[in-house]
This record gives sequence, C-alpha cells and structure tokens, in this order.
Amino acid sequence: MWSLRRLVAVGEASERDETIVAAAPPVALREVFRRFWPYTRGGRRWLVLLLVFIVLAPVVDAAGIWLFKIVIDDVLVPRRLALFVPIALAYVGLTLVAGILRFADEVTSAWVSERFLVVLRSDLFRHLQGLSLGFFERRRLGDILSRLTGDVEAVETFLLSGIVNAIAHVTQLGIFLAVLFYLRWELTLVALVVAPVFWFMTRRFSRLVKAASRERRRRSGTISAVTEETLGNIALVQAYNRRGWEQQRFERENLGRYRAAMAATRIRALFSPLVDVLELFGVLVVMGLGAWELAHGRLTLGGLMVFLTLLSRLYSPIRGVSRLSNTFFSASAAAERIIELLDQRPQVTEPAFPARLGRARGDVALDGVFFRYPQTPRWALSDVSFHIDAGEIVALVGASGAGKSTIAKLLLRFYDPEHGSVRIDGCDLRELRLADLRDNVAVLLQEALVIHGTVRENIAYGRPGVSEAEIVAAARTADAHEFITRLPDGYDTVVGQHGRLLSGGQRQRLAIARVMVRDAPVLILDEPTTGLDAESGRRILEPLRLLMTGRTTIIISHNLLTVRNADRIVLLQGGRVADCGTHDTLLARSASYARLNRMHGLPDHAVEALQGAGADGHDTAGETATARWEART
Repeated sequence: MWSLRRLVAVGEASERDETIVAAAPPVALREVFRRFWPYTRGGRRWLVLLLVFIVLAPVVDAAGIWLFKIVIDDVLVPRRLALFVPIALAYVGLTLVAGILRFADEVTSAWVSERFLVVLRSDLFRHLQGLSLGFFERRRLGDILSRLTGDVEAVETFLLSGIVNAIAHVTQLGIFLAVLFYLRWELTLVALVVAPVFWFMTRRFSRLVKAASRERRRRSGTISAVTEETLGNIALVQAYNRRGWEQQRFERENLGRYRAAMAATRIRALFSPLVDVLELFGVLVVMGLGAWELAHGRLTLGGLMVFLTLLSRLYSPIRGVSRLSNTFFSASAAAERIIELLDQRPQVTEPAFPARLGRARGDVALDGVFFRYPQTPRWALSDVSFHIDAGEIVALVGASGAGKSTIAKLLLRFYDPEHGSVRIDGCDLRELRLADLRDNVAVLLQEALVIHGTVRENIAYGRPGVSEAEIVAAARTADAHEFITRLPDGYDTVVGQHGRLLSGGQRQRLAIARVMVRDAPVLILDEPTTGLDAESGRRILEPLRLLMTGRTTIIISHNLLTVRNADRIVLLQGGRVADCGTHDTLLARSASYARLNRMHGLPDHAVEALQGAGADGHDTAGETATARWEART
C-alpha cells in the first residue's frame, strides 16, 4: 500500500508540473497485439523454429534432472559404480545438446527481434515523413525521437521477446508438471495450491506497474524534448544567460522520471519477496509430505530429491510468467506512444485518382482562398485571389502576419485551404500527387536549411542523380564555386550540423545552388536576404536573378529593394489582398505600401545610389545584373 500511495503522489506531482509532453491515450493489450503483429511478417517461419527450441530445451533439462534420480537410486544407494560411466557420458551428451540449443535459440531470437525492430522503426519513420507540416509544428521533436528509438524497442519486448519467453515458461511448466505428476501426483497437487495466489498478486501488481511505466515513458519523452530544444538553441541559451533556467527545467523532468521509475521499482521489489515467501511455503509443505512418504517407503530418496529439484524449476517459470505480465504492462505503455503516432493522419492527403501534371508551365492562381491554422480561431487568409502567368515575377509584401508565408505553404501543399482553391496550370493542387506538385516547385527559405554532410551532398539534395558537372555548374551560377574551392576539402568539405561551419551568405548561396539543380518551373523565394548583411545580401542578388530567369517566381520579402522591379506586387494586409500593381503604381496610390517603403526601403534617389554601388569596384557583377534587371521594366 505504501508503493501505491507513492505512485499516486507521482501522478499528482506530474499533474502539477508543466506538461511538456502529454501522455498517450491508453490502449488495451489485445489492441496492441493486433496493431503490431503484422510487423512480424517475414520472420514468422523462424518463430516455428524457435518453438522447437523452446520445447526441446526443457525436455533436455528434465532428462538431466531425471539422471540425477538414477545416480542416487541406482548408483549411490546400492553402490553400483559400474553405471557411473554411461551416466556421465549421458550427462556430457545432454550438456552439449543443451549448449547447441541455447546458441541456436539466442541467435534466432536476436535475428527475429532485430528484423522486427528494423521493419517497425522504418515504417514509423516513413509514416512520420508523410504527416503534414502542422503536426511537427505542434509536437516536440525530442519526444518524437524518444518514441522512434526507445519506445520501439519496448514494443519488441512486448510482442516478440516477451511472447517467446512466455511460451518458454509455459512449456517448461507443462513438461515439469508432467514429470512431477508421474513421480507423485498427490504431492504435485499440493505444490500447485499456491498458483492461484501467484495469479492474484500478479494481477494486482501489474496494474500499478503499468501506471508507473506510462508516467516514466512520458517523462523520458519530455527529457528528450527539453534536451533537443536546449542544445539545439545553445547559442541563444548562453547569450541570454538562461543556463540556470534550462537546468532547472531539465532537472524537474529528470526528477519526474526518477520518481516514476522508483515507484515502479518499489512495486517490483515488493512483489519479489512476496513471491519468495509463497515459493518457500510450497516447498516446505512438499518437503514435509515427501519426507513422510519416504519414511513409509512410498518414495525413494532419489525420487524425493528429483521431485524437490523439479519443484524449484516449476516455481521458476511460474515466477517468470508473473514477472512477464509486469513486463508486458510496462512495454504496453511504450506501445501506446507508438500507436498514438501511427494513428496520426496527415491533414493533406493524396487523391485517389490523381491528375497527371508532368513538367508544369508555371501558371499559378489562388481563387477565393480562406485558411486558418489548426486550433486557431483567426483566419490567416481571407478571400485571397490573384493570378500569376507562367514566367511572371510576382512579389508578396506586407507586415508580419499578413499571410505571405502562408501562401507559400499552400503552394507547396503543406496545408489545404478551407475554402477556395490553389491551382497550377489550371489544376487544383488537391487533384495532384504531392510528389508531382513538389517536383515542379522549388523553394528558397529565409533560413537556408543545410544538412550535416558535404557541400556536394547539400547541392545534390535538390535533385537525386544529378551529375558532378551539374553540381559545379549550379555552384558557379550561385556564386558559390569560389568559396567552395577555398574550403579545406572543396566540395567534399563537411559543413557541420545546420551548416554552422559556413557563414550566413555562404549557406544561402549553397541553398541557391540546390534550387538551381532542381530546375523547377515555379520558384518561391521566402525572405531570401533576411539575416544577411548588406554586402552578403548584395552578393546573392545576381544569383537570385539568374535563378528567376524563365521561371514563375513568387518573392516574399520585407526588403522592398528585392521586389521593386517585380512584374507585379501584391500587398497583403490582415490576410487579405489590399492592393496589386507595380512598385511605382502602388507607391503612388497606396498609403500602406508607401509606409512599408519608408519602413523597409529607401527613397528613390538612395535606391539608385545603392544599386550603383558596383562603381566602387566591389560589385561590378551586381551593377551589370542590376542594369539587366531594371531593363525588364
């Protein structure tokens, strides 16, 4: 009862703490088995072989114990030493057979278990990649990683290792019971009196273990989430002197897991001595009755010794089955967390009969689009409509929260509009395969995302199978080849996690090269110069202009210098289209656009002076590009 009160205290403490990771909904054991059994497909034929090993092992064990009876009754008591040699040889043979069976059992069990882990973990990873962007925006990455690693292994314990061990214990129990009944069925029945008590205790303790294990699994996911978030933003943590606060947050979750783990341990620790007492009681009763039978000549000394030995082996599988029930309930807590992920459905789904797109011309249209993000009451976009001709350059401008990046997410179909439609070449995006759509759209985000790998791998990420010549050509066009060749290993240089070994401008030019090898007809530039200094921003303007050539381009930017020469500019306010036109037209008739121009841009004479900055010899390529760019208008 003390452990039960302690467990309740853990639950109450958990409710008082900040909920970083919510507990997964409970799932019945039968449902857990039904959901995960299909993942054993491909390894089930080896389970049959495992069953053979499981049956043979206790048979060999029982035979070795029976030899002990022969040694006592036929060799030691009558002193017939001539039988010792064949009995010894039989012992050697049984030991060799037991060793072979044990080796084959362990290797086969490991193969089946590891194969199951590979299949389940791969399927879960595939499922996660197919979920919509909104799922990852609402979830802690560290908790997802915890489920993908530790929780998946716990599911294997529930479904395979645990089941195999349960069958082994039951088989041992059956074989040992058969031998015991053969020796003295009356004593065997007496020994089984404690079995119902075992069952009752197991049921009682398993429920407590499951509750504690569920809390421990949740806390493990929380620890991973806090760790990933803190270490992933270590520069921010150190710059703002938040190490103490982050340490307190981590220790709070770590302490919560400790409490849950200790509650589960205390329950198991209390269970074990109670089982020992029951086992001792059964052995003492049988020992007393056996001595009585021996004294009256109804049982041999060897028979009594073998009976007691088998009885100890009999209680071992009973104890094992009892412990396994606790293991099952503990592992089911992990299974609940995996099932919660597998039950997640993407907000964006593939059409049953998708339309064929091929390589798009690049005609883009939004028609009466209404959209709001999940679990938010406010519309992010309200009745947004505009059309972009193939090859046209259109800029989306407006204050933060106006809906610019939301339009980009709809074009990539990270989300679907609640009303209205988004079309490419006249085809609603919801009628296309996601792969076909995204093959026709390239995006350059305001944060230049770089994978942990070589420069070559980062550029080639834009299009699988791209040749070395195409990689170098894209790097040259993106004005990245020069700095790449100065790196220690050139194109084979590892750029580090998130490209931290590169400057912001270098990462951005690497991202531009990646977009260039993708060669998609529709291009989205989402704040491409954000976070860059004036020199870096000016340096990537030429690659950006080359990138936009011949493509339908949507520029999302606060910097009006990067959008003023667009074919059209769409001004967004509060999720609505406030106005549309060229830079000069909007500057003349829209007070909102003029205000943005004053806030984020420069007076016309200053703009002209800035665009002529190449005259000082630092950016002559930019000067030439600017002349070509302004010739468009």
